[in-house]
Amino acid sequence: MAAQIINGKEIAAQIRSELKERVDRLASEGRRPGLAVVLVGDNPASAVYVRMKKKACQEIGIYSEEHRLPSTISQGELLALVDQLNADPKIHGILVQLPLPKGLDEEEVINRIDPRKDVDGFHPVNVGKLSIGLPAFVPCTPAGVLELVKRTGTTIAGKKVVVLGRSNIVGKPAAMLFLRENATVTICHSRTVNVKDECAQGDILVVAVGQPQLVKGDWVKPGAVVIDVGINRVDGQIVGDVDFSEVKEVAGAITPVPGGVGPMTIAMLMKNTVDVADVK
Repeated sequence: MAAQIINGKEIAAQIRSELKERVDRLASEGRRPGLAVVLVGDNPASAVYVRMKKKACQEIGIYSEEHRLPSTISQGELLALVDQLNADPKIHGILVQLPLPKGLDEEEVINRIDPRKDVDGFHPVNVGKLSIGLPAFVPCTPAGVLELVKRTGTTIAGKKVVVLGRSNIVGKPAAMLFLRENATVTICHSRTVNVKDECAQGDILVVAVGQPQLVKGDWVKPGAVVIDVGINRVDGQIVGDVDFSEVKEVAGAITPVPGGVGPMTIAMLMKNTVDVADVK
């Protein structure tokens, strides 16, 4: 029997609806959440993401500011803008769209963001808090991955979770999140021996490696929940890191690409921003 398709668009729409109620309440109390997005240069993919974030803010009533800067901006000027946003009481969340143009130091910019406004969850303070189990901002894509699994009704505690990929943005924080949910977690990567066999042990398999259709049907435990974080362009088509047509015949539930994890990333960014404002 073919797998249940996990509809990220529908789940993200539910989350936005829940958030809108919170935003309306906060606005009535004079605490409308505010998000500032900083876009440096003219990377077309980044421009698309920023547009989608702005639209999501408008939909649920979050105040949003967009700061578009030329790629010729100096490191000092960019840091001065971050300082200004850190001090602005209207702004609850700051997002600097990555990657930055060559010549700018991403690490220094991320470190300059107030950890209490770091809605991307990339600041070392939030990374550290997540790793030792303290409340912290979680990067939006891994947070969306966990939410997708939860909303399928899957019990996570005691399950074996395999995360394929060890990036700081997805793989490592996803592993930490599932560990926090009392799963047994294995992280696989390019140097893992017998990676296919490791993946096939996962009750939940999260794939984030950036290799088109790498994971085939025989990599997957029958009945597993498979979350495909990959976005790759192949012959004009968008495909994931999972061979969807093969794996859907083996898995119990699977996310499509597009329409799976992608919409959740922006929904969780909105949630992080609302969470900052919604503190008594």
